[in-house]
Amino acid sequence: MKPGLFCIFNAMRIGFDAKRAFLNASGLGNYSRNTINALHRFSKNNQYVLYTPKIKDGLFENYNQFDIHSPENPIEKIFKSIWRSYSSKRLIKNKIDLFHGLSNELPKGIHKTKVPAVVTIHDLIFIRFPQFYKAIDRKIYFSKVKYACSSAQKIIAISQQTKDDIIRFFNVNPNKIEVVYQSVSPVFFKQENNKNLLSKYNLSERFILSVGTHEPRKNQLSILKAIHSEKIDIQVVFVGKSTSYSKNLTRFITENKMENQVKFLINISENDLAGLYQLAYCSIYISFFEGFGLPVIESMASHCPVITSNVSCLPETAGGAAILCSPNNFSELAIQIKTLLENSDLRNDLIQKGIERARLFHPEYFSEKMISLYTGILS
Repeated sequence: MKPGLFCIFNAMRIGFDAKRAFLNASGLGNYSRNTINALHRFSKNNQYVLYTPKIKDGLFENYNQFDIHSPENPIEKIFKSIWRSYSSKRLIKNKIDLFHGLSNELPKGIHKTKVPAVVTIHDLIFIRFPQFYKAIDRKIYFSKVKYACSSAQKIIAISQQTKDDIIRFFNVNPNKIEVVYQSVSPVFFKQENNKNLLSKYNLSERFILSVGTHEPRKNQLSILKAIHSEKIDIQVVFVGKSTSYSKNLTRFITENKMENQVKFLINISENDLAGLYQLAYCSIYISFFEGFGLPVIESMASHCPVITSNVSCLPETAGGAAILCSPNNFSELAIQIKTLLENSDLRNDLIQKGIERARLFHPEYFSEKMISLYTGILS
């Protein structure tokens, strides 16, 4: 059977590890929700079955449109992680044609079933930056990724950087790995009047936006140092989950009397986030290392110019449509910010390039690539 014919004559029944879709607000959660929703919207002829150790309202708003399986008896509800890791028998029982592990792992024993598997590997940061992880966590992550890579019929890497790391650290045949850039939620492609958000969140007319969980790797402190070093008069808005690293940010803000210039927002809706991108003068994502860097593309889809790092996969993600600078040099970042604030032609040029770049990450385009990959495996 030629690739593609399976989908024409048969609707696929695809299972997903959907834990992150229900429980993670960013990162792996965004990828899981965007993947499932893109396929559901643009490939309606297939059936999508979701496996999650817990159903939680709030993040995955339209989950009731899917066939969902979660722990049912008291013992399974107590040992949710075991239920998730050893659920391969359920795939056969539920007559799954193919299973996709959306977040770096597959159920134990899936290699012994007749259910072909795909796994998405997002990054191997726990290997590259072990200092950010506990030893036991690194050991668990390594074991899960190793098993997933050996058991999957196909590995999806979300960037060439991640593919190279999988080959390097797990000695996987390159032909087994396919780079498929993740999609961006459709909400970021909609242009609407969002001026009400300025009063809702008490924001200035002009502000810089930085999206991401507060952590050393994402390097938000460099943004504050850059703004302070050149006394750049613009509000800085951080959107993301607070962590212990947040104390470093608030300490710097207090020491340099920047309280009135910096705003922290958490737990905002996806619609409001898209609106903030559209209102922001620019978006800054100056991380030391990423598997992909989704806020870069979210910004571009929202017509917001981007300044990002010149390391890791971020130049690959930006695709020539952003200003690049070193995450180790906040003085360089300050110069780039000032240049963008003073040059409206440069800003407009970046917006247009970003719009073109973001089209490659539209969920319809992503859905076509995923269905082609699934069909090729089943054929």
